[in-house]
Amino acid sequence: KPHVLIIDEINRGNVSAIFGELITLLEEDKRKGNPEHIEAKLPYSGDNFSVPNNVYIIGTMNTADRSVEALDTALRRRFSFVEMQPDPEILSDEKYEKYKDVDLSKLLKTINKRIELLIDKDHQIGHSYFIGIQNIVDLQRTFKDKIIPLLEEYFYGDFGKIGLVLGGAFIEPVENKTTFPKNFEYEKNFLEDKKIYHITPSKDWDDEAFRSIYEVNNEEE
Repeated sequence: KPHVLIIDEINRGNVSAIFGELITLLEEDKRKGNPEHIEAKLPYSGDNFSVPNNVYIIGTMNTADRSVEALDTALRRRFSFVEMQPDPEILSDEKYEKYKDVDLSKLLKTINKRIELLIDKDHQIGHSYFIGIQNIVDLQRTFKDKIIPLLEEYFYGDFGKIGLVLGGAFIEPVENKTTFPKNFEYEKNFLEDKKIYHITPSKDWDDEAFRSIYEVNNEEE
């Protein structure tokens, strides 16, 4: 009977410390029940230990997390890597589509297209953020507490680029009235001409505001 062990966020741990000698035992031909199986002696009990050939190990990780670059080479050789991209079509499933005033599938697809162009495909937003949304309040809260903070992190607080993703209903320019000392020379012209953007109040994000994210995209196409 197959047994499955799932290790979440496997790239966040010290792989050599977690597996130790067991990293060798994970190899298919070294498993117990296979012709070349081997055993390791456990340091505390002194018992011999091997990994059966009916055990399957699944590790998960987020590729947007840059720590994946330092993933142990030994681990890379013993695992197959399967990419799991966001699936906006899931949000069209009757099981999840509780809120129909905004096309959540099209909303996510449009946002991710823009993120992929501005950064890369590894920073796309997952569909899980939108599962369970049942009304406009849920959608406002998801954007205010999850989506926009995530975009702030992606773009290092550059609200202008966040505006390229979400549009003018969510990010608006603010008049720059800041003045600087006249008795100190620096690149004042650059600073005084710099554009400043702020997030609009979340209470103003109605159905039309959310639809504008993907409807603008349709007009462009």
